Amino acid sequence: MYPTITDLIYDFFGVNIPLPIQSFGFFVALAFLLGAYALQLEMKRKEREGFLPAKKTKIMVGEAVSRVDLISAGLLGFVLGFKALEAALNYGDLVDDPASFIISLRGSWIGGIVGTGISIYLRVRESNRQKLDRPKEVEQLIHPHELIGNIVMIAAIAGMIGAKIFHNLENLDELIADPLGALISFSGLTFYGGLICGSGAVLYYTYKNNLSIIHMLDSAGPGLMLSYGIGRVGCQVAGDGDWGIPNDAAKPDWLSFLPDWAWAYDYPNNVLGVDLKTDFIHNGYDSITGNAWPTPLYEATICIALFWVLWALRRKLTVPGMMFSVYLMLNGIERFFIEKIRVNEVYHIFGSEITQAEIISTLLFIAGVLGILVFRKLDIKPQYKPAADAG
Repeated sequence: MYPTITDLIYDFFGVNIPLPIQSFGFFVALAFLLGAYALQLEMKRKEREGFLPAKKTKIMVGEAVSRVDLISAGLLGFVLGFKALEAALNYGDLVDDPASFIISLRGSWIGGIVGTGISIYLRVRESNRQKLDRPKEVEQLIHPHELIGNIVMIAAIAGMIGAKIFHNLENLDELIADPLGALISFSGLTFYGGLICGSGAVLYYTYKNNLSIIHMLDSAGPGLMLSYGIGRVGCQVAGDGDWGIPNDAAKPDWLSFLPDWAWAYDYPNNVLGVDLKTDFIHNGYDSITGNAWPTPLYEATICIALFWVLWALRRKLTVPGMMFSVYLMLNGIERFFIEKIRVNEVYHIFGSEITQAEIISTLLFIAGVLGILVFRKLDIKPQYKPAADAG
């Protein structure tokens, strides 16, 4: 396993380049970027078809920099300088534990002061370049896909918060034992928590900007599936605990073309630093080999393949709302069945054991089925006649 990108580079190329980049975080960032790119392409297409219209807004140009802008620039510069100089002077500490270093109060006051000055200077210089003798109000056309930066930022922040909340609800013992550590640590994230909270925040932003929620959902479907698949690549590479239950069975002959680790894997040097065999026994599992089902690998493969299925269908599913409904169904099916071979905390409901993900995946599948039935009866027309050069 490769807890950090440094580990990966060293194993593949034999070169030790100390970098403060954790493998899981790297793939999460990559997942956001690729998902955002897929969303942007779909938003452009929806605009060309007349479903996501551009919006005219009036802005003031040529004004002098405001006090609020100066304070914001100064604060940002201080934080960056405060951390950057400390990181440069203690780079080894940053590489050893980047998450703890970043969220700690460690920093350089000199770096913070210098960063504040540089940030304010750059903000004033930029304002002076655009300053007019008489500021004026102009009309600006904003295309929906130009909001993608805000959408990604909102999804990332709300998604991380939601993923953390749902993980702690699923692991109350960890929360009770160390409340502060459980809340601020970068490990322990639940996908469905991120999906629900991130989607909710983005939909609110969509509503506030007068964009069609149904068409935004359709645009997001393929990208969400791709993001999840890429994120699971990070889980597999880092070994973050999302592996399956013990798998001591011999690999079948008909799968002889696959490497052994694609059938059963013990995740050596995983980011959690646990020995799977010992961990399995501690949690009440019988394990002879200490190997587990590599469920992150399976989910990554399935979800990236499902992304291409959705991408191929996006022009054929012409009924608004149908694309997102199909996404919900596929997502629910995939996650429900992978749960059967995953290690998870279970709830005891009416005498049955069920996981949080099984409950949510079932609800998502039902929502997808209902969506198909409902949206087929709706007659949603384009909001405007698209211009020839839209998008």
